[in-house]
Amino acid sequence: MNPEIEKLIGLQRAETELKRVEAELAEVPKKRSDLEADLQAERLRLDTAKEALATSQKGRRQHEGALQDLETRRSKYKGQLMEVKTNKEYTAVLHEIEGVEREIRSREDEVLAEMEKAETLAAEIKREETAFKEAEARHRDGAKALHERTKGLEADAQRFRGERAAVAATLGEDLLALFERVAKLRGAAVAEARDGMCQLCHVKLRLQLYSDVKKNETIQQCPSCSRILYFEPPIPVVVPEA
Repeated sequence: MNPEIEKLIGLQRAETELKRVEAELAEVPKKRSDLEADLQAERLRLDTAKEALATSQKGRRQHEGALQDLETRRSKYKGQLMEVKTNKEYTAVLHEIEGVEREIRSREDEVLAEMEKAETLAAEIKREETAFKEAEARHRDGAKALHERTKGLEADAQRFRGERAAVAATLGEDLLALFERVAKLRGAAVAEARDGMCQLCHVKLRLQLYSDVKKNETIQQCPSCSRILYFEPPIPVVVPEA
């Protein structure tokens, strides 16, 4: 194979690997953001459950305070029963007592409901605390793995940049300019020719051109996409003797 073609293939491989690594590195901020979002979502669920419990406890205290006020009023009315002088006044006070007792029963029901709600919320908080601890562990492990992967990708990127620069330095100016021009236009400047066609644009090559490409002696370009073509001879199959 023409040494220049080998260099172009090596340059393309380094360029392709570098693009792959850089694309994965570009995804790192999103992956880090996703890790944070997952943890924040678990924290929000835990905080919401805690706030709901605090609201329930506050409501219970308010009902209990109102209940104390109602019981004070009932005691006051009962005291007035001993002081009334007419049946009409006695009936009026009894009516007030009955009204207060209805309110007391209603408040007692509210207190009981808040107690049951608080019990349910306390159990939910325990579940959410467990889930949050698990989320913290996942976040910690994920962040560590992402950090290690990022370090590896940065090292790979540096290595491929070095390989690309080293190969590019050995190419003539005209050939390097051709590679860069086609790479800018097509993304990849070098393509394998196989089965009579360019393997990247999938256009059938003329028989004479394909024959020249298979020799790997001169620089040949695909007439459709302008990529520099090369041919990879098939690996011979060794049939073991019987």
